[in-house]
Amino acid sequence: MTYAFPHDELKPLTKSFTDSLSELGNLNLERLPQDYNGSALTLVESLSSLVVLGNLTEFERGVLWLSENLTFDVDARINLFEGNIRLLGGLISGHLLAKDYNNDLKVGQYKDQLLHLAENLGRRFLPAFETPTGLPYAWINLKYGVMENETTETSTSGCGSLILEMGALSRLTGDSRYEAAALRALRKLWSMRSSLNLVGTTLDVLTGKWIEYSSGIGAGVDSFYEYLIKAYVLFGSDEYWDMFHPAYLAVQKYFRHGPWYHEADMRTGEATHWQLTSLQAFWPGLQTLLGDVAAANLSHREFYNVWQRFGVLPERYLLDFGMLHPTEKYYPLRPEFAESTFYLYQATKDPWYLEVGEAIIGSLNYYTKVEGGFASVRDVSTMKLEDHQHSFFLSETCKYLFLLYDDSFLRNQNYIFTTEGHPLPIRSSWHEKIPATHVPSNLTSVKDDSQPIRVSALTSQVCPETVSRQSVGSPWESACHIPDVFPTHRCRTDDDCGVESASCKRRTCSMAGYCGLWLAAY
Repeated sequence: MTYAFPHDELKPLTKSFTDSLSELGNLNLERLPQDYNGSALTLVESLSSLVVLGNLTEFERGVLWLSENLTFDVDARINLFEGNIRLLGGLISGHLLAKDYNNDLKVGQYKDQLLHLAENLGRRFLPAFETPTGLPYAWINLKYGVMENETTETSTSGCGSLILEMGALSRLTGDSRYEAAALRALRKLWSMRSSLNLVGTTLDVLTGKWIEYSSGIGAGVDSFYEYLIKAYVLFGSDEYWDMFHPAYLAVQKYFRHGPWYHEADMRTGEATHWQLTSLQAFWPGLQTLLGDVAAANLSHREFYNVWQRFGVLPERYLLDFGMLHPTEKYYPLRPEFAESTFYLYQATKDPWYLEVGEAIIGSLNYYTKVEGGFASVRDVSTMKLEDHQHSFFLSETCKYLFLLYDDSFLRNQNYIFTTEGHPLPIRSSWHEKIPATHVPSNLTSVKDDSQPIRVSALTSQVCPETVSRQSVGSPWESACHIPDVFPTHRCRTDDDCGVESASCKRRTCSMAGYCGLWLAAY
């Protein structure tokens, strides 16, 4: 606020600013605006963080300033995906929080100013969806719409990660166009999957043909998977689950190699690139939300090993050579590893994750903190800094680290966090129905003759140790142990799961279709 406001992002080394909205996703810095003076991007991104921190005074000041000064009637070509997750998501989340905390605001009553701004921005996004396929252009001019000779190439994330923000906008305004446009694009994208249920990385919005067939869970694809499961939780439609479930199983089958996830050709499933990217670090958080905590923990620990080796998480690490990528050695203060650490701690309450959080905070303070803010790392091998503090540092990285140690914000409300860390409350009024996987399936259970009778050794009045000696491969590991129906531990309902041998606790079926001791995660 001291050195950059009301511009887009902070340059902490020179204590200045950059109006970078049109540069986001614009690797070649093409068609940059001439008379653009910023959209207070960092302020919009920070609204929900202020509420999480409990600073309602600054939150209210931010809401009032944006209400009186922010306009999107500017000649600026921006990336649709970045504009959606950062600006639209920030405004919608800020609006919902302002409504929830209205009684705690001191100056007047909140009158939906942020929602009006969000609706104005959403209308400016709609021309991007006017394609034969329904897949949106990657770029939109806020004032003039789709520009002449605009590129028709976009990413899977770019057209498959719009449903949370645009769906919420439709629910709040009653205008179905936003959700309909985002859902049409998502359905088209899913229809383009391969026979292996895999998608590619880039595609043409006019022809609906893939451009890049190699894919993974990192850049260009990551939030596609994230938004499928989160849309299912937020809106309660089985359609999202019916897309996510086979997609998740395909990832686990074709991309996973032990704790790591490589990239593969969507058509054949054959590995193409063996590399770790910092964006992949969101995956353990997604798995935790899903209930696949064991797999999440395994990958998370490997990411932590890399973090410890370099002090931060490099943008790209070549697994097959055990070395940094020669050009992508930077760390732009990304939040994904902190995000997964937060999710895993919420699910397990294992204090080890608090130690991981301390290590992250220690590294940020030691390597990146400067007098003017926090600077990105240009090269993790030398820790040379770059003069840029991305807006997501305040909207995500700091938020997840704070919530790791103080989750009071979450105690009275369930939220889904967007891919930019903006909280959206889970409301029954937004649900088409209660997701079936959230309804206990074993409140009343009727067994038929075709189902195996599963009881514990205790119920059968036998000693598991004695049985084990007499018959190799005894089904019982302890007196209370009840095996799962299937040796693969796969399940359709809780009835397919048994009782844990060590803790004697009842196992349940996760959303991913695996039996385990799943705990609730925010």
